[in-house]
This record gives sequence, structure tokens and C-alpha cells, in this order.
Amino acid sequence: MPMISRKGTVTLVVLLVGVCLIAALALLKPKAERAPLKPRPPLPVEVLVVKPSAIKMTVTSQGTVAPKREIDLVSQVSGKVVAVADNYANGGFFQGNEMLVQIEPADYEFAVTRAKAQEARAEEQVALEQGRSRQAKREWRDLGDKTANKLFLRQPQLNAAIASLEAARADVEKAKLDLARTVISAPFQGRVRQTLVNIGQYVTPGTKIAKVYGTDVVEVRLPLADRQAVLVDLPVNFEDSQVQIYPQVSLRTAVAGINYEWQGQIVRTDASIDVQSRMTYAVAEVKNPFKSSGNDSRPPLSIGLFVEGHIDGKTVEDAVNLPRQAVYKGDQILVLNQNNEIGFQTISVLRSNPNNVVALGLEAGTRVVTTRIALAIAGMKVNPSDAEETAVTSVEADSGDQS
Repeated sequence: MPMISRKGTVTLVVLLVGVCLIAALALLKPKAERAPLKPRPPLPVEVLVVKPSAIKMTVTSQGTVAPKREIDLVSQVSGKVVAVADNYANGGFFQGNEMLVQIEPADYEFAVTRAKAQEARAEEQVALEQGRSRQAKREWRDLGDKTANKLFLRQPQLNAAIASLEAARADVEKAKLDLARTVISAPFQGRVRQTLVNIGQYVTPGTKIAKVYGTDVVEVRLPLADRQAVLVDLPVNFEDSQVQIYPQVSLRTAVAGINYEWQGQIVRTDASIDVQSRMTYAVAEVKNPFKSSGNDSRPPLSIGLFVEGHIDGKTVEDAVNLPRQAVYKGDQILVLNQNNEIGFQTISVLRSNPNNVVALGLEAGTRVVTTRIALAIAGMKVNPSDAEETAVTSVEADSGDQS
């Protein structure tokens, strides 16, 4: 027992000495002195001092060139194809009412001759009945009676003969019409898209001869989103159809690396908004797309060509043109107060493209931060470099919104 008591006392003493040493080290440890933080300089940014003005808008869209008139040439008579025109081929050009296909006319010439013979016999019958009617009238007068029976005067027979003559003349006209229809042509100048018959083939009424389209006017359907459509004076009002001013459109494309341009007009819109894309389709027309003026080496505006349309839009008052990088989340910008502290402001975006944004809702003199700040915090102080807004009178907008 005395040995155990002595060991416990030694252990207790060692623990107490250890605790005292630890406490002494903690109390006597030198305290670290905090170095004063150097204030960070404000972030240098470029600032645009806006001046709202009137801006002419240009709306951009894309579309494919298509013919305004395209029809299937169909035979109205039957017969064998005995001749075709030299330009009756895929891609061939033709004039209005120019013969493209000739159906064998012999049977129809015979029909005209027979119809004329029937007409002559009918004329003879009318002449006979007229003579008999006059003779009957003289005989009735010789009887001394002032009233006469129509049948005795051969009036029904004369009327029947006249009706037969009119029918015979109609048969002659029908035979001539069938003969004329052996020559198949289009009622407008155009181009053959596809030929469907050739020499030696027998056709019947209703047989398709060729697919053709007119070359005097072509059209391009240009899709416009809602925010684009409101920037263009589209011809959509029936009441204004007589005095409508059609927006001008420039159609552009590159052929073999060279840019070409054609001028046209927006003449109408589709009858309804597309229910799937919610787009309004504006239809641009270009006249004489296959002709070049003067020394112009411009290629034709061929059917199927993909073009970019630049439509003259409205002039928007009190609008501001901002760099694309100044806009955050599609409709927010950073503005500075008098203490050079940034804050967020929501704008109404009219149109945007990869470089610029046209917006409403900014007062003259507002300072907009144009430097892109990755982590912008409201109230952050910056070092601005002011710049006056560049005067802009027209802005071109893409077909799709950028955000």
C-alpha cells in the first residue's frame, strides 16, 4: 500500500507540472501583429455617356428564292407528240405563248372541216325555211285573213333551223379551239423546270406536259420574329392597300466568293403567323431577276438560291446604341452614380446583333460601363474613363436575338 500511494503521488505531480508548463507556454507566447491592409485601387473601366437619338433600323433575315408563278402544263386534247421546241428542256427559257409542244393536229383539222360542212348545211336549211315562211305569209294574205297560225307560217321550223345553225357554228368554234390546243404553250415568259413528255409519246386530256415557272418576278419569304416585325412597316392593312408604301429590301449573297446584291420590295405577308415557329413571313419580290443592267456581270437570281435580306425598318426616337459587351443577362446594364459606384439598370432591348444593342429607357447623360466585369457587385467603386457616344443613324439587326 505505501508503494502504490507513492507512485500515485508521483504521477499526479508529473501531470500538474505538465499542465503548468503548457499554460505557461500559451500565456508567454508572443502575439502576432496584424499588418495594415493596403487599399485596392478602383477597377479601371471604360464608360459611355449616352445621348439618345433617332436611329434608322434595318432588319436582317434569310430566305430562299422561289418563283412567284409556277404551274404544270397540262394537255387539253389527246394525240401523239410530233414536235417540241428547242428550248423545251430542263432549264430552257421561253416567251409567253411560244410553242413548246406540238400534238399531231391532223384529226382536229378534219374535225374543223366536218364542222364547217355541218355549218353550211345548217345555213342552207335556214335559207330554205326563211323562203318557205315568206311564201306562207303571201298565201295567207291572199286568203284575206289578217291573223295567221304560227305553224302555218312555219315559224317553229324556222326557229329550229336557226338553232341548228347556231349549234353548227358552235361546233366549228369548238373544233378550231381543239385544233389550237394541239399547240401547248405557257401564258407568260418563263423557264422549264422539268419536262415530262417527248416526241412520239401519246398524251390524253389531263396528261402533264412540263413544270414551268415565270421569270419576270421571283419572291423570297423572309421569317421575322415578333420583335423584328414591329420594326418594319409591313403591308398588312387591307384599308391601306391603295396607298401602301412597301418597305425596300436588299437581297445579298456570295457567289464564288464575290458578294452580289439585288433590290426588291416587301409586297405582302403570309396569310397567318406560322403556328409552329411563331414567325411572321414577309414576302419580298424582285423584278427581272435574270437580267443584268449595263455592264453588270451579276449572275441571275436563280430559283433555290439562299439569300440574306436586309429590310428598311422604322426610325426609332430616343434610342441608344450600346456595345454588345455592355449588356448582361439580355436586358441589364451597369451604370455609374456620382460617386463612381456601379449599379444594375434594366433596359428595353429593341434589336441586337453580335456587335451592338439598340435599347430604349436611358436618359441623356447616363454613364454606362462598357468594360465587361466578370463579378459585378452593386455598389462597387470603379475608376471610369468617360467617352461620348458615337453618333449612329442606322442599325442593322440580326434575324435572331442575341443574349
